[in-house]
Amino acid sequence: MRYKIVLHQSEEGYSVSCPGLPGCWSQGATEAEALENIQTAIREYLTAVEDLLQDTPNTEVREVDIAV
Repeated sequence: MRYKIVLHQSEEGYSVSCPGLPGCWSQGATEAEALENIQTAIREYLTAVEDLLQDTPNTEVREVDIAV
């Protein structure tokens, strides 16, 4: 899957967020480290959401394709 991210450079390094996943963000001292860290954060975010949905009665997880 592909997710758009926002990368911001500051004096302390890089912060990175994923606008499509509210609250999903990370950081790193270098751009490469920040990109690696956001990939981990996205995986963990999606795992947590999936776990929450499995514990919710009468829900079903589906995927849809969209044309952009």
